[in-house]
Amino acid sequence: MSFDKLARLDLNLLVCLYILLDERSVTHAADRLNLSQSTISKSLHRLREQFDDPLFTRTAYGIKPTQYALDLAPQLEALLFNIEQLTAPKTFVPATSQRHFKMAVVENAYPLLLPEFLGHIFSEAPHLVIDNQNWDSETFERLRKGELDFGIIGKDFNPQDAVPTLIPPKGIHSHELCQDSQGCLVRKNHPLLKQTWDQDNYLRQRHIQVRSLKNDLWLLDYKLAEKDLARDIAIYVPDFNNAANLCTRTDFVLTAPSHFTREMATQLDLVILPLPTILSPMVYTLYWHQNKDKDLGHNWLRQIIMRCCKKLSVNS
Repeated sequence: MSFDKLARLDLNLLVCLYILLDERSVTHAADRLNLSQSTISKSLHRLREQFDDPLFTRTAYGIKPTQYALDLAPQLEALLFNIEQLTAPKTFVPATSQRHFKMAVVENAYPLLLPEFLGHIFSEAPHLVIDNQNWDSETFERLRKGELDFGIIGKDFNPQDAVPTLIPPKGIHSHELCQDSQGCLVRKNHPLLKQTWDQDNYLRQRHIQVRSLKNDLWLLDYKLAEKDLARDIAIYVPDFNNAANLCTRTDFVLTAPSHFTREMATQLDLVILPLPTILSPMVYTLYWHQNKDKDLGHNWLRQIIMRCCKKLSVNS
């Protein structure tokens, strides 16, 4: 081992190289590291000298790594991870911890899951901060980059039905929290409450559709399309809460996860009807990156979430 060479290595340069390999853009790397572009450019110049290789070439779409840089990437990731573990705290004391955890959570999981575990978390760790953000198409990538600690989303039970944005990449671990069915919400005194409620009547109604990850259609719509059937969508909205509120003063029907429909029916004096078509259950899943597995605080929080949500499927 050459200690002279090691002594000349600048850890900040290695971090910069890792981010450049990840972003393939000097501008994006500068934003991510909260540095100026000129600082990143100077660091890249020093890296080229250090490794005696251009490392990147400029293209119309950013920077392209050389083969040498690509070969360095897995070694670099392993090295930085080991350094992070070396400097990580060896103990975690919930009662005194002031850690910030970032979670991306799909909207309909809020009334179902968060009340189950938040009380337990803050009773043990009163100074903790949990930053909840919206789940979006970039969530898995942000988990991979370490920008998020956890992600929670509900998806269809059948893997073949999952859209690509719900398929976790390599290195993302998961745990099933609970399952849920779907139901329908309508206003009190809705005319159809005096009618036969079946699939034909369901399809005759006009519907409120909540967009999911910018998609206009849900799995339900694809399943109906397999039978050459379709819902009549009257209005598209970005979230479930606003959709439920629209039900109170219209004759539109909202289809949503059953735990959510029960919550909204109580709050807004709405009526719940069963979904009159067969649909496989939704599965709410917790995601995290494998690099967090040895993080004591992360493991503590993860175990609470999993333990508190375990009973929900039983009570569904």
